[in-house]
Amino acid sequence: MRQIFILAAAISMAACSASTDPSVEPPLDEPATTEANLETVGLSGQQAQKLIEAALDGTQGYDITESLTTEVGQRMAGTEAEARARKWAVAKFEEIGLENVRVEPFTIPGWERGIETASIVSPFPQDLVITSLGYSVATPANGIEAEVVYFPELNALQETTQDLTGKIVFISGLMDKAPDGAGYGPAGMKRRIGASEAAKHGAVAVLIRSVGTSSHRFPHTGGMRYTPDVPKIPIAAMSGPDADQMERVFQRGESVTVKMTLTPINTGDRPSGNVIGEIVGTESPEEIVLISGHLDSWDLGTGAIDDGAGIGISAGAAKVIIDSGMKPKRTIRVVAYGAEEIGLLGGFAYRDQHKDNLAKHVMATESDFGAVAPYEIHYNHEAGRGDMQLLADLLNIPLVEKDTSGGPDIGPIKALGVPAMRLQQDGTDYFDLHHTPDDTFDKIDPDEMAKNTAAFAAMAWITANSTSNYRDNKEN
Repeated sequence: MRQIFILAAAISMAACSASTDPSVEPPLDEPATTEANLETVGLSGQQAQKLIEAALDGTQGYDITESLTTEVGQRMAGTEAEARARKWAVAKFEEIGLENVRVEPFTIPGWERGIETASIVSPFPQDLVITSLGYSVATPANGIEAEVVYFPELNALQETTQDLTGKIVFISGLMDKAPDGAGYGPAGMKRRIGASEAAKHGAVAVLIRSVGTSSHRFPHTGGMRYTPDVPKIPIAAMSGPDADQMERVFQRGESVTVKMTLTPINTGDRPSGNVIGEIVGTESPEEIVLISGHLDSWDLGTGAIDDGAGIGISAGAAKVIIDSGMKPKRTIRVVAYGAEEIGLLGGFAYRDQHKDNLAKHVMATESDFGAVAPYEIHYNHEAGRGDMQLLADLLNIPLVEKDTSGGPDIGPIKALGVPAMRLQQDGTDYFDLHHTPDDTFDKIDPDEMAKNTAAFAAMAWITANSTSNYRDNKEN
């Protein structure tokens, strides 16, 4: 990870020194770079390398993220705050020089959290730190007090034959850390379907261990869904330390009673929208390279790593290109998706609103995994592999033959054949902050943001100036 972007710097050094003293060799701790290497990368590669330098020397992405998280703050989908974020994005896109800036509206179901409290009533009375999961139904106004039944993992609940009528279910289960966040999917299932699984057995409410990797005493929120024709019961997540405490109480072998109160409301149809801006191509303006992040966030923090960083990285990359004065051959489109957190609704809306010209989308990717620099490029197409290898060489990170959605909001258009790639960021610590009150701007490292911005600028430039038809791939 620490070696990222060394090759780009070495190319720059070689370019400066080749005409004066070609016998000078680069330091041993840097890749050997020669005039042959420079010739190999070609004009597009050398231009991309200049963009990398400009991003590494600047704070374009960092500044945009600071602006969003300071001037708007949290941006819960369908709320007045998300509407302000769209206005902010339009103004910011215009300020950095994007063209054809617009909002593409769509409608979503609204939801707002209310009171959220829980406490152990017996055997050891004490408060618990919890938060409602997105789109949970409410408890009765005076709460629910009931005996708790403990399940160490979701699959234990799914396999049980117990009658849970009138009980509160507590589902634990730790999430493992991994650079690619591989533990999130399995751990997140209890959040997504735990309420309905418990309701099938007669439970009246659910508490889960937060889906996250932090030992701090704050809960992780996130979306959930109800299974049709199964009773809807309230569900909340408790912090990791509170889940540990609950497990210790159960280890005493006594019956545990909890009272919990949740008062969220469904607010009906609410407006959302995707904000779009472009650097219009000079030769094939109808062909689109799409870079993106999502504009909405959960409401506990200020949505800095999820996904203010992605907005800063994608818009910052565009600013780097615009400020260079260079013009791409294909159009580079920046998309700030709305309502990602509640089911990728912005991604699906984009798919539906652009279905007639998806064939002209030559490449798409999204930054939605925090603000730490990428450590791999994921790409599984035959066509354009040379472009991705060039990018990998410039960034000094490996190109991995791996299928990818390109990012959560890219998935809907990837499923219809739009080629996708992923600049895979290191998410080892991402889920310490994800969906928590601690997702705030101070957690973002400006140097890491600069590396991300550089990577996105180089990727957008190389693909927008390539002659590759990325649709000629092994699998669409």
